Amino acid sequence: MESITKNRQSTAVLRAMIERAYGAGQIPAGDEWASELGHGWFNVAYRIRLRDGADVVLKIAPPPHVEVMTYERGAMSIELATLDLLRTQTSVPVSAVDFADRSHELCDADYFFMPYIDADNLGIIAETLPAAERNAYMEQLGAANREINSIRGDGFGPLAGPRDPSWRRVFTGIVEDVLVDGERRGVDIGWDYDTVRSVVAAHADSLDEVTEPRLVEWDLWDSNVMVRDGKIACVIDHERAFYGDPLIEAGFTGTQLAAFGDPAPFMRGYGQAELTGTQQVRRRLYCLHLMLIMVIETVYRGHTDTKQYDWARPHLDEAMALLGRTRR
Repeated sequence: MESITKNRQSTAVLRAMIERAYGAGQIPAGDEWASELGHGWFNVAYRIRLRDGADVVLKIAPPPHVEVMTYERGAMSIELATLDLLRTQTSVPVSAVDFADRSHELCDADYFFMPYIDADNLGIIAETLPAAERNAYMEQLGAANREINSIRGDGFGPLAGPRDPSWRRVFTGIVEDVLVDGERRGVDIGWDYDTVRSVVAAHADSLDEVTEPRLVEWDLWDSNVMVRDGKIACVIDHERAFYGDPLIEAGFTGTQLAAFGDPAPFMRGYGQAELTGTQQVRRRLYCLHLMLIMVIETVYRGHTDTKQYDWARPHLDEAMALLGRTRR
């Protein structure tokens, strides 16, 4: 997937990174030892074969001159911190980190190496699977996501802080950051920005029900799940994690927006009963937040086609309608 945030590097720089991470003896010889992994919108990732034949993945953060959305700043640091939490406090399969470099001496951004996971991307193969097999994977994902959410925080907000005891303040602040990002770049979201603000404010009291901060991935779609032999082999891409309400997780999106698929298998695995009225309101706010990002990020990614924008805009209208605001 193409995006101006992808920080591609020359062969010479890749060799220097390999030497720093694994030593001069692991610098590959010849050609065709590096290939870009195209699945993903934000970071650039390379599959690299080291001199001894081991396959690893190199992930490089966006270049500093490319403006990203507010919530994406420092995303690689968030991912590294989340990986450490998941490896030490859960049994959820995640990758090890072989080496991380934040010095910006070899390139203009953070990067890290991790082992290559020889497995299938669930998001890519899902439609080719029998329904029963696909549902079984989603049940496993629900169970894994619940275990991730078992990690408690000392407040709501970013992993690195600052954190706040009020989920209402944190979430409405998150939405405000997204709206300001859109206004700054003049993104047409199809609505007056202050109208969206008024809709969020009108339903913000539903957020007060959430009092216990939990680690949430937020971006845990099937496309961030690697599977092999009927089981989840690895959960990837943890750069958007924070302490919040577990109901904001991607697996619950379909409870309000049918375009995101049937959430029932995920909810069975998670152990989540039917949502209460207040939970539905919160989930609708989270859907609105998601659709705002999907519309606004198309400008920040520098998309050369309008496919994502054209898909997301009507669903932003749908999210607004679920919260009682329709076009006159």
